[in-house]
Amino acid sequence: MDETPVDETPVPPDQLADLDVDPALAAAVLEIEKHASEAGWDQPARLFALVDTAQLVAHEPQLAAAMGLDDSSERGSLTSVEQDQLDPSQQLERVLETITWPAQVTGCAAVVERLVLPPEADAELPEDPDEAAAYAREHPARQELRMVAGVTRDGSRYCAMRFRSHDDDTKVVGGAELVPALLELLDATLTDDDQ
Repeated sequence: MDETPVDETPVPPDQLADLDVDPALAAAVLEIEKHASEAGWDQPARLFALVDTAQLVAHEPQLAAAMGLDDSSERGSLTSVEQDQLDPSQQLERVLETITWPAQVTGCAAVVERLVLPPEADAELPEDPDEAAAYAREHPARQELRMVAGVTRDGSRYCAMRFRSHDDDTKVVGGAELVPALLELLDATLTDDDQ
């Protein structure tokens, strides 16, 4: 897969305050969300490997130098590495079922855009997936959102969400269990083959 590093501009400290999660993972997820927001909306799903920055510096010094990293300044952090573009005709959930990361990958994260409807719309939602998608696209109360979910091998989880109607860096919502189904799929990609 392609190894295009993500811009690692520091996340404002107020977005990391009072987190009951792994701060390195939370910072990586928020950096990925900011990176994704720079591309604008209506983007295909994206997938990122998360690697321990100190290990990256030790094992890939030229790549780390190109990214402006060194192990003393980045100890205890994760570096996100964007993978090849996913096939837009395939659902992210199906793609994740086919992926297994090598041991050097500490974690992974995915970015996906979705439409959400108010709970009262569920009663009229068609059972056919294509009809349901059309219904959601045309519903007057739909909300568009971008979700970034990340997990690590040690069980840490973090998510960030941005609504298109509140497209502002200060309005990004974060938490450990915002998209549990996506987190479970990401976590399954980190399972070793011998387990």
